Amino acid sequence: MSSKPEQKETHQANGAVLPIVPMDCLTSPDRGQLVEPSDFLGPDGDGVEVVVLESRANAKGVREEDALLENGSQSNESDDTSTDRGPEPASPLKETSFSIGLQVLFPFLLAGFGTVAAGMVLDIVQHWDVFKYVTEVFILVPALLGLKGNLEMTLASRLSTAANIGQMDTPKELWRMITGNMALIQVQATVVGFLASIAAVIFGWIPDGHFSIDHAVLLCASSVATAFIASLVLGMIMIGVIIGSRKMGINPDNVATPIAASLGDLITLALLSGISWGLYKELESKAYVNPLVCAFFIALLPIWIIIAKKNTATREVLYSGWEPVIIAMAISSVGGLILDRTVSDPNFAGMAVFTPVINGVGGNLVAVQASRISTYLHMSGMPGESSETAPRKCPSPCSTFFSSDVNSRSARVLFLLVVPGHLVFLYTISSMQGGHTTLTLIFIVFYMTAALLQVLILLYIADWMVHWMWGRDLDPDNFSIPYLTALGDLIGTGLLALSFHVLWLIGDRDSDVGD
Repeated sequence: MSSKPEQKETHQANGAVLPIVPMDCLTSPDRGQLVEPSDFLGPDGDGVEVVVLESRANAKGVREEDALLENGSQSNESDDTSTDRGPEPASPLKETSFSIGLQVLFPFLLAGFGTVAAGMVLDIVQHWDVFKYVTEVFILVPALLGLKGNLEMTLASRLSTAANIGQMDTPKELWRMITGNMALIQVQATVVGFLASIAAVIFGWIPDGHFSIDHAVLLCASSVATAFIASLVLGMIMIGVIIGSRKMGINPDNVATPIAASLGDLITLALLSGISWGLYKELESKAYVNPLVCAFFIALLPIWIIIAKKNTATREVLYSGWEPVIIAMAISSVGGLILDRTVSDPNFAGMAVFTPVINGVGGNLVAVQASRISTYLHMSGMPGESSETAPRKCPSPCSTFFSSDVNSRSARVLFLLVVPGHLVFLYTISSMQGGHTTLTLIFIVFYMTAALLQVLILLYIADWMVHWMWGRDLDPDNFSIPYLTALGDLIGTGLLALSFHVLWLIGDRDSDVGD
């Protein structure tokens, strides 16, 4: 007995009975390599061939022995009989350009039609009394529509990564992720909605020098109520989409963020219009309704904070996730200020219907790319770890769009979707007679130029920002998408306004812009 290595018990592994050997008995410098059979001899000198592998899981739950077995270093037909092994997460490295485009196309079109519907709604409600006499509501539009980028798309990216790395495989893990993240986005939605109303009041007051306390409370109540209800509905939709995607074998990164936006703009804008219109009607006879609405949603904050704080999956984001959503809200509000100053100008007729479309398409595409890059980096380790997949230097445009890397491939696919997608959306708007703008060739050229330039800039910024955040020990799932979608709102609104202004300067009367 004493001549044998320490052997306490045996157990079944892949159909063969193997002795348990302490890892410190391995003399090989590589702990994942095979141990020579001569190292384990019985008392009579008979050799006992033993294969010892360290079953160690990395950050993505991919075991080292699985990689070794894939390479065929020590596998045989009889070794692969175990049925206890859980499902391995799908690797994005195996995706082709065709598969990426096929998975993204339907959600992208669905999201685009959602933005078209939102644009048609905005084209109608801009003539309502509340939008005429409380014009600061226009400033709220990009800020609140941007919440889908600040909260729902971030939620979708975070849960997609968790699903891909196997953190939502058991019912207990799934329930923990759902409760914590739903409570978290309610906290963020309430706070960001309140701050967005303050920004709208300030941006509306500075140019005109006019301030109304009734209008300020109206903006606050409308913004907080819209943000809370929209985030609740969209968050539940996101959870269902991600769970369904995993069961169908689809990469959630390719479908979750576009679907988050498909109904996001429409639901949010419809809620904002309806709530602000109803509260505006109550100003004359029941002025106390607006303060009560604000107080009610703010009073719920402690409940959501307690739930999110007790959940380990969301505790860190609750403390550290405020900077991106607040800064993103401020950036989107600047885009809202541009919209507020142009939508009432006859020379910019049509801005209302096209703004949600160009902003939504750009934000959807860059959110898909950011979510994919983040998942790709999580496959290699944890944020802050030095890796070949996370270069610290600023990428060149060639490496972003023309390399053989899987993320470069997806960037090309997403960029190529811009023109055909926008053509479909423009035709839909024209057929529904929205925007009071005839789609002439020169108008389409200017519009497409703005859309392509917007997406080109966003995809490059995403490649740099996600890797930069990863190198600074920040999880891109929580920090990158709010900045990117907010920049999409600002760049899209600015370029669209510039296009309309140039069209007016060159006298494109055939496009009927301004009629």
